[in-house]
Amino acid sequence: MADIVVSEFMDEAAIAASLAGFDVLYDPGLVDRPDDLAAAVTGARALIVRNRTQVRGALLAAADALVCVGRLGVGLDNIDVAACEARGVRVFPATGANDIGVAEYVVGTAMMLMRGAYGATDEVVAGAWPRNRLMGREVYGKTLGLVGFGAIAKETGKRAAALGMTIVAYDPFVPEDDPAWSQPWGRVAKRDLDALLAEADVVSLHVPLTEKTKNLIDAAALAGCKPDAILINAARGGVVDEPALAAALKAGRLGGAALDVFASEPLSAEAGAVFAGCPNLVLTPHIAGVSVESNVRVSAVTAENVRRCLEGA
Repeated sequence: MADIVVSEFMDEAAIAASLAGFDVLYDPGLVDRPDDLAAAVTGARALIVRNRTQVRGALLAAADALVCVGRLGVGLDNIDVAACEARGVRVFPATGANDIGVAEYVVGTAMMLMRGAYGATDEVVAGAWPRNRLMGREVYGKTLGLVGFGAIAKETGKRAAALGMTIVAYDPFVPEDDPAWSQPWGRVAKRDLDALLAEADVVSLHVPLTEKTKNLIDAAALAGCKPDAILINAARGGVVDEPALAAALKAGRLGGAALDVFASEPLSAEAGAVFAGCPNLVLTPHIAGVSVESNVRVSAVTAENVRRCLEGA
């Protein structure tokens, strides 16, 4: 019987370095074998997950000796935090460990979508030379609108400001007089959501999924964007109304979009069909925060959090 169960992938060096001396079951395929996972967590004191393992209901009931949950990331949508608290189970997100990965994803993807020149390899190989059609836009001098102004948004703003972008942000939980609006890299202008959408050339989402943020970017919000704006969601699926986004792209009411997260993950063939034929669209499998480097950081932070908890720190 394992003391610690790891149901999704993590850096194995972190397990060796921080969890030596514990009986660890590392099986990243357990997330796809619910019966085996339920059996594995029986008697285990710690469970380490990413975003796919649903730590709730039957799984929590099976984890009869659970002391803590380590989350290889920051979102807690897949963990019933209230149920864990009621049982005295501590939950440890890897706060800050993947901020850089997400920030680089957002800025790099924004530049790619604005420039629009990187999908012509087959044409060029075949002898075509579509220079006029592929004359895209620079991000320099454009406005980045951050919906939510937490740690990842600040890292994103820092990188965009270095490229000459103006940064504006919407966050009702950050007061006007909060020092967060004056960053070492520049002043961030506070906007309400409608004003931000109307002003931003690139809109990047950095909010959790709650009842208030579900479908926050719906058809009406998209109609309030610039017709050539770029939308990027590397935060949480469900914040964007996916059919409304697809319709806006197909109708030419939006310049492009990138989704790294979806209302249902993995994206089913049926759900994905809504995006068929959408121009200037990038879809990625919830990978924005997962780089080689961030995986090392996230794994190390999580392993240390679990070790300290089990040792009574």
